[in-house]
Amino acid sequence: MCGIVGICEADRAAAVDEELLKRATRRLSHRGPDGEGLLLRGRVGFGHRRLSIIDLAGGSQPIFNEDCTVAVVFNGEIYNYLELQAELERSGHRFVTSSDTEAIVHAYEEHGPACVDRFRGMFAFAIWDGRDGSVFVARDRLGKKPLFYRFHEGRLLFASELKALLEDPSVPREVDAAALDDYLAYSCIPTDRCIFKGIHKLPPGHWMQWRDGRLRVERYWDVDFAPGAEADERTWEARLEEELRTAVRLRLRADVPLGVFLSGGVDSSAITAIACQELGRPVKTFSIGFRHLDFDELPYARLVADRYQTDHHELIVDDHDISLTEDLAYHLDEPFADPSALPTFLVCREARRHVTVCLSGDGGDEVFAGYSRYADALRLARFDVVPAPVRQTVGSAALSLTPPAVWGHGLVERLSLSGAGRYLAQITDFSLEERRGLLADHGPGVVSSRARLYEPFFRNGTDLVSTLQHVDQKNYLPDDILVKADRTSMQVSLEMRTPLLDHRVAEIANAAPPALKFSHGSGKRIFKRLLEPHLPAEVLHRPKMGFGVPIKYWFRGSMQDYARDLLLSPGSRGLRFLSRRAIERIVRDHGRGMRDFSRKIWALVMFEHWCRRYGA
Repeated sequence: MCGIVGICEADRAAAVDEELLKRATRRLSHRGPDGEGLLLRGRVGFGHRRLSIIDLAGGSQPIFNEDCTVAVVFNGEIYNYLELQAELERSGHRFVTSSDTEAIVHAYEEHGPACVDRFRGMFAFAIWDGRDGSVFVARDRLGKKPLFYRFHEGRLLFASELKALLEDPSVPREVDAAALDDYLAYSCIPTDRCIFKGIHKLPPGHWMQWRDGRLRVERYWDVDFAPGAEADERTWEARLEEELRTAVRLRLRADVPLGVFLSGGVDSSAITAIACQELGRPVKTFSIGFRHLDFDELPYARLVADRYQTDHHELIVDDHDISLTEDLAYHLDEPFADPSALPTFLVCREARRHVTVCLSGDGGDEVFAGYSRYADALRLARFDVVPAPVRQTVGSAALSLTPPAVWGHGLVERLSLSGAGRYLAQITDFSLEERRGLLADHGPGVVSSRARLYEPFFRNGTDLVSTLQHVDQKNYLPDDILVKADRTSMQVSLEMRTPLLDHRVAEIANAAPPALKFSHGSGKRIFKRLLEPHLPAEVLHRPKMGFGVPIKYWFRGSMQDYARDLLLSPGSRGLRFLSRRAIERIVRDHGRGMRDFSRKIWALVMFEHWCRRYGA
């Protein structure tokens, strides 16, 4: 796990500014505290910060091929590197390290851009090919590792985090109002936009190649819900368990101390059980809890920890921890409204005191259809027997009589919608009406009335649950869940590994019949079946809680004045972009207990902190 930076100058006669490259690289020192490496080859320069996980003595980067004509810098892990090394050695390649990074450079020599098809892991890497002066950059299939870039007039800059690109004074810091609308709608900035104009993100499952000032971007893998070969439930279960155990076993490869995040939910409990079984010994486990019992899952985590005799560590999160949100906003790069980023950071910080690598259960809800909102969507879909024009007419009339602060407003809105628009209304923190109020000063064209990210998936004709899974695997997973996982773990130099997001596990799950994932109003059917011998029934069959945070109570208690002062004081920078009147109404209505607007307040607080830290 590391951080990478690259500069590719358009001018053939230009040389990379070494001081700029060093500044940008050192901006990522939290991602790699164990070392720094630079590559300077005329108009191409790479920077690397290293967090040592495998081959502690010999894995410094950049790493070259045999004749030093090809070099790589790499962020992530290639879990099948030992198998790749054996294969590449049989083809005549010579390895001088035992690092997984060296497998990348030789695989590129052997297969060119198709090398990405050979890798099982999480990665964002860049290869300098001195044979033709090109640069090849790739990002893993599901988007676990980030890659920001700016391509302008033939010049390419790229980095693991946005803040490193901003070290270049030529990079503008103009906030994109459309991206801000996306933030309010989706609680994060989607892959196809950036909060600053002119900066992009390489999408998951894509590579790009820069040569002589020209940039080519190609997709090499995509989420696919095409049905697999027909088989009975036991066969699907056996396939899944075999691949899942392989995924966990590969992610236990490390030359440093390793642990598991144990939330008390099914996904993290499964990883804990399989990791202990594969290692043949207990592991260290780390859990987070809250003083509000309706948010606390520690009793369930203890059941699993006791069953597998893990070296268990617990941490309680309280409202005073909200003081960390300013630094959290900086490390998240872009505005980010998921409150679970705070406890995720805190459990990462606690784990880092004991280990350097932690396995996580992230991805289980997306891959195995575990979200309760899928059941809600199915229930709402029953009303589609009423023609859409009728629902829209009745809904519009009802909405005009029920202000947003009144209970039932959201339900009426969802019933009046269909498809993508309804799903966005289910998950969004800010309704279309609220976004228009907050962004009123930007003009009517800024706020999108369409669920633009979701609409393409509702045209594919698959069953509703598979459609929602497809939406989430392409959007919520890379733009929220994996951003949170990457930034909060790397903020404290901890590597987080996600076996449930091994691409082969995802491919098997996506190809399985929908009824094996979601049936009788709940998800993870096949996953829970294979886990029955390994987990307590109290954990396996309890109602889903989700990773919630009791901000509803915090913003009506000790943090109410904090939020109001931060958002509405004369020094508030977010008011340059958002309406004071709309913010005042949200804070007031939540404080009066009219509705739970805590997630809206959290989103506004995080945006304010982001504005202050990034000078917006």
